[in-house]
Amino acid sequence: MTSRTRPAFTLFQLLIVLAILLILLGLLLPAVVKARAAAERAKAFNNLKQLILGLHNYHDVYASLPSGVDDQHFSTTSKLLPFLEQDNLFKTIDFTKSIDDNANAEARKKVIKTFLSDSDPIRSVKAEWGATNYLFNDKVFFLNSKTKLSTITDGLSNTIAVGETLKGDGKNKAVDIKRQYVLLKEGDLKNTGPNTGAKYWKDDKNIAGDRCASWMDGRFLQGTFNGRLLPNDERPDVSCGGVSGVSALRSLTSSVVIGVCDGSVRTLPNSISKTTWEHAIDPADGQPMGADW
Repeated sequence: MTSRTRPAFTLFQLLIVLAILLILLGLLLPAVVKARAAAERAKAFNNLKQLILGLHNYHDVYASLPSGVDDQHFSTTSKLLPFLEQDNLFKTIDFTKSIDDNANAEARKKVIKTFLSDSDPIRSVKAEWGATNYLFNDKVFFLNSKTKLSTITDGLSNTIAVGETLKGDGKNKAVDIKRQYVLLKEGDLKNTGPNTGAKYWKDDKNIAGDRCASWMDGRFLQGTFNGRLLPNDERPDVSCGGVSGVSALRSLTSSVVIGVCDGSVRTLPNSISKTTWEHAIDPADGQPMGADW
């Protein structure tokens, strides 16, 4: 009986096949990365559109926009819940008590997908707190504000309502300006400028990593920002007791995503001019927008 020898790949042939597979993988990987980035961008745009639509619906009901923060530290997003298909959650919140009160513990830990960006790998900052990636412009949304759309005299299409940013990582060490910030006292606000945080950062002092820890919290760098720094500025953000300070929007790319008061959403490059950025933040400065808007 004649035996038959089965053909087999030689080592050289296996290496050729492996090389071809690696080449194909190399060709496909950029496409996969590009597709993923496009999906993340689409999700961010959708989240911002929902938030702005919620703002307009709120305005239709109450004849003003929700406040940026109230005396119990509740955020704009807290007031928007009924307009974001979260009415049942809204009804569980006791707005007469602080956001830190035990009465609001169950609501506080609720994770809401609309408030989270897929571009940020960090999903939470504090245990038992539902985080957010969206901060509202505190020139429009501030303490107990009741801003009417008619008072945004520079035009709804020229004024930023809300921007996407990165959450903190909970670390109190000066490691990543995009994650940590400088925390000072409220009394330091009058002497705080764009360069104030640099020395504290260099000395690794007064560092906090709880940015955007709770969607329920409307305080500065928790629910609001002021854009006194350009997007992804190399200088650290500074919060003075959660009242105000200096801040930028932060991202992992060379641009940030913002929602405009008219309902549009756009991507702004880090290279946007200081003049255009400041005019887009201020709702009523009476100045024309730059060509890079």
